[in-house]
Amino acid sequence: MENVTGERLKILREKMGWTKSAVAKKLGIKTVSTYANWEYGLRQPDYETLAKIADLFEVDADYLIGRTDKPKHPKEKPIHISFSHGADPLTDEEEEYLERQLEEFRRLRKKFGQEDKKD
Repeated sequence: MENVTGERLKILREKMGWTKSAVAKKLGIKTVSTYANWEYGLRQPDYETLAKIADLFEVDADYLIGRTDKPKHPKEKPIHISFSHGADPLTDEEEEYLERQLEEFRRLRKKFGQEDKKD
């Protein structure tokens, strides 16, 4: 049986540079073994906790459970990039690359405490 949720939890946690203990603490879980069991595929988080995890890692819950391979966070607005003056449209690969770069920028901005400034 595949452990999609556990594998994705591990990937997201490592991408953030967090320990299992740190994630458990951020989620308000009393014991790290509860979180570790989710990564190992021994148990699954309930729906409420799954929503908290999705918010913590800024991904869609459908991504966590394997219903999609795109980790878009539902709160994010889609990005529409267009060029004028006859430029060729972006290829799918170019769009995916730019989306990954933007996600990384947002992650770093959040990590270092930079918030959007509203005029």
